[in-house]
Amino acid sequence: MAQFHPTQRQIAEEAGVSRTTVSFVLNDVPGVRISPETRQRVLEVAQRLNYYPDAMARRLASGKSRIIAVVWHQGPDQSYQDAFLPGALRGITRAAYHYGYHVLFRPIEPDEPCDGYMELARGRHADGMIVSGPRSDDACLSQLWREHFPLVLHGQLDDPDIPSADVDNARSAAMAVEHLLSLGHRRIGIITNAPLAYTVSRQRLEGYRQTLEQAELAYDESLVQLGDFDEESGRAAMERLLGHAEKPTAIFAASDAVAMGALWAIYDRGLHVPEDIAIVGFDDIPAARFVTPPLTTIRVPSLGLGWSAAELLIRLIEQDTPQETHVLLETELVVRESCGASLRQRSTIGKGGRP
Repeated sequence: MAQFHPTQRQIAEEAGVSRTTVSFVLNDVPGVRISPETRQRVLEVAQRLNYYPDAMARRLASGKSRIIAVVWHQGPDQSYQDAFLPGALRGITRAAYHYGYHVLFRPIEPDEPCDGYMELARGRHADGMIVSGPRSDDACLSQLWREHFPLVLHGQLDDPDIPSADVDNARSAAMAVEHLLSLGHRRIGIITNAPLAYTVSRQRLEGYRQTLEQAELAYDESLVQLGDFDEESGRAAMERLLGHAEKPTAIFAASDAVAMGALWAIYDRGLHVPEDIAIVGFDDIPAARFVTPPLTTIRVPSLGLGWSAAELLIRLIEQDTPQETHVLLETELVVRESCGASLRQRSTIGKGGRP
């Protein structure tokens, strides 16, 4: 098994060529005469040894890139439509610039092998990494942490050692469901924000389940539908819920994006919000206040989360041991019109999490 960062000298010995030849091939230097056979042999050895060029070391004698990578666990199309992303990136970028760092953004498809972001670490293209939306089945994150690569999660994993910046997703979901219960709803459905491989999705579902149980209401799996980050998945999930003979009277949509898709499906059926079905979302993206009716939702401090994650990561990079490695920021329940509460209550009325 290849060691963590094999050298060009090792490749030269394995391929039977000079180190200069290896450098020319791996850096694709134009104007040098290297036979196709030699070039192919060097590339095959580099691949077999799992070699990644230390790009930043070529630029700075210190070997520090002054770059932090942001890995977003959504494909490019979903990432660039994600209304939560700009606030988080703005916070990350502000903190990075404050400390003299730059930001490299890398969206990855849900089924993309973790090699897609491991290369950023192994090639030393970045000094550290923020991974947003970690999946419970991603073994590479724990591996990177064991190899002492600076890493911070936007979200949480079962591995308690990996630093994170997040909100209390279960408690925040509970606030949304408690609000619907307070309005008299007893048949409450949920559309998750993402598949359950994503830890944030499981945590919000758990908050929903626990709140129903505390209210002595049965947890009905037929009222649980999975979203997939975007409005279309929310629309499809709502269509399935509307197919029940006994329809839910309220929906907790675990992201504002899926909530907007749910609104679309409800209106397509000729129903009204909140008269026929109440909805509470999650995130408080900018568009939430402009939909019809304005969306009651859980406000997540996206810029603060971005700043916290970046600042924590930079401290790890600079070996300035932080006092707290798991940061939880507060959320707020923002009451608007989609839940059916009195318009006199249309203001921020609750808090969750801890500073």
